[in-house]
Amino acid sequence: MLDFFTIFSKGGLVLWCFQGVSDSCTGPVNALIRSVLLQERGGNNSFTHEALTLKYKLDNQFELVFVVGFQKILTLTYVDKLIDDVHRLFRDKYRTEIQQQSALSLLNGTFDFQNDFLRLLREAEESSKIRAPTTMKKFEDSEKAKKPVRSMIETRGEKPKEKAKNNKKKGAKKEGFDGPLATSKAVPAEKPVGPENGVELSKEELIRRKREEFIQKHGKGMDKSGKSTKSDAPKEKGRKAPRVWALGGCANKEALDYSPPTANGAPEAAPPEDINLIRGTGPGGQLQDLDCSSSDDEGAVQNSTKPSATKGTLGGMFGMLKGLVGSKSLSREDMESVLDKMRDHLIAKNVAADIAVQLCESVANKLEGKVMGTFSTVTSTVKQALQESLVQILQPQRRVDMLRDIMDAQRHQRPYVVTFCGVNGVGKSTNLAKISFWLLENGFSVLIAACDTFRAGAVEQLRTHTRRLSALHPPENHGGRTMVQLFEKGYGKDAAGIAMEAIAFARNQGCDVVLVDTAGRMQDNAPLMTALAKLITVNTPDLVLFVGEALVGNEAVDQLVKFNRALADHSMAQTPRLIDGIVLTKFDTIDDKVGAAISMTYITSKPIVFVGTGQTYCDLRSLNAKAVVAALMKA
Repeated sequence: MLDFFTIFSKGGLVLWCFQGVSDSCTGPVNALIRSVLLQERGGNNSFTHEALTLKYKLDNQFELVFVVGFQKILTLTYVDKLIDDVHRLFRDKYRTEIQQQSALSLLNGTFDFQNDFLRLLREAEESSKIRAPTTMKKFEDSEKAKKPVRSMIETRGEKPKEKAKNNKKKGAKKEGFDGPLATSKAVPAEKPVGPENGVELSKEELIRRKREEFIQKHGKGMDKSGKSTKSDAPKEKGRKAPRVWALGGCANKEALDYSPPTANGAPEAAPPEDINLIRGTGPGGQLQDLDCSSSDDEGAVQNSTKPSATKGTLGGMFGMLKGLVGSKSLSREDMESVLDKMRDHLIAKNVAADIAVQLCESVANKLEGKVMGTFSTVTSTVKQALQESLVQILQPQRRVDMLRDIMDAQRHQRPYVVTFCGVNGVGKSTNLAKISFWLLENGFSVLIAACDTFRAGAVEQLRTHTRRLSALHPPENHGGRTMVQLFEKGYGKDAAGIAMEAIAFARNQGCDVVLVDTAGRMQDNAPLMTALAKLITVNTPDLVLFVGEALVGNEAVDQLVKFNRALADHSMAQTPRLIDGIVLTKFDTIDDKVGAAISMTYITSKPIVFVGTGQTYCDLRSLNAKAVVAALMKA
């Protein structure tokens, strides 16, 4: 049973709605719009919201969205057919009202679609019932049951019939090529008549004649004269004659002379050679701009230029204008070659393979059926849509403004707590020090909690950073107030307890921000992930930042997914805290392979708060979505 079925425009006007089991479809549909349609994540045409599964279809030509919702535990096989039938009938029935494309006409239009929808729903349900589940075949219906028992009995020393037949075929094939003359068992008893005088031939004469005909027909492979024979000329003793190979070596020494020819003592000017450069490279090995046109299209264009000279340039000009001007709706076949090249380009730029496929599928769903504008090609249209989707993905749903949140915590007289987590060696402690310097520059006092009680040297590393940050911002420059402090309890202690004591110490000392450093752990390490979930659940930080490298591709997706899943599974709270933002480190080492930023934000819908670009405290940047997309699309 369906919960609801609604049809609305991309402008937000609900044209028609069917209420089934559910009383209201506002919440699930708003979640679909907010999480999928606005974030360009429409790759699989399915969305899960709480206990509901929503399937949707986009009509890009008329700017419509068709959404059906049903319980997640149900398996409704007719939903895809139903949504296609409703889409087709609604578009054809109300084509005139929809083509006006004005909000006033849509509001004034009467879309009485209830009876038609119920009829389509009933037909879809009946069609699913007709398809009875396949039953297991009984033994009586199998081929083995039809064979008699006598045929399945094998005696010792007797070969099965099938094997005997195969052996006969192999023997006949072998005898037909280079074996001896066939015996009477291999050839059926026949008495053919000779073609010359009608005299009957014996079996041996018939086989010999057939073999001679076969040798004459395939004489190259069967001629024994082609074999190497011994030379009758006597060999010289003590000296071996050089062998001349048929396909290797060169008997003529002049053929080995590659020096330029000379004329009257001066070298002649050699004709320019055609140098086949590698596709995609230019002078000096630098990559050229991305060329999304396929090589087949280029060959067709080059071939079409030759006959155009005979037909005249006028016909070629009109043909070019005919391909550019005019309304044309895009189809999957038109975009397939361009999307394949886009997908390969994204994977080469370090985007995870699955995410690259979903991005291209989302762009295809967004453009399918859309009418192209004047003087626009398929390549430019698809590329522009992909760029817009990537920019939309990098722009966060929830804006993280640490400075505003810290000032809000100051008004409530409590410290603002930030927890850093991530795998081993990504740079959590280093980037914690960079963020500390940024906060000090903005006039906030910082307390660093050394909760990495596992790695040797972790506390000493933070102690060194604290001493250097204190030298950059001494107390005398801030009215005698210590701006940065380190809270440590050594090694081997409970990290959650140390973080709790650090937050209490910051509240008593009046510190503005508490930065909690945790031990690096792999996403598959269950005990350490349980300890991290305990630290976050007990201390309830204001911000949980995942520190990841820009060097990883598919691994970034696996890390984020498993960190979020571990925090949800091992949390003791009713609503577990998950990752709130991302710190992308080592961004200066990847050149233009910035695909990890796309992978991380796509899989979690969390913003990239900070980007590390160097080795000093000043090398901290905020993400520029347009600059990242420009580097990603550059060939």
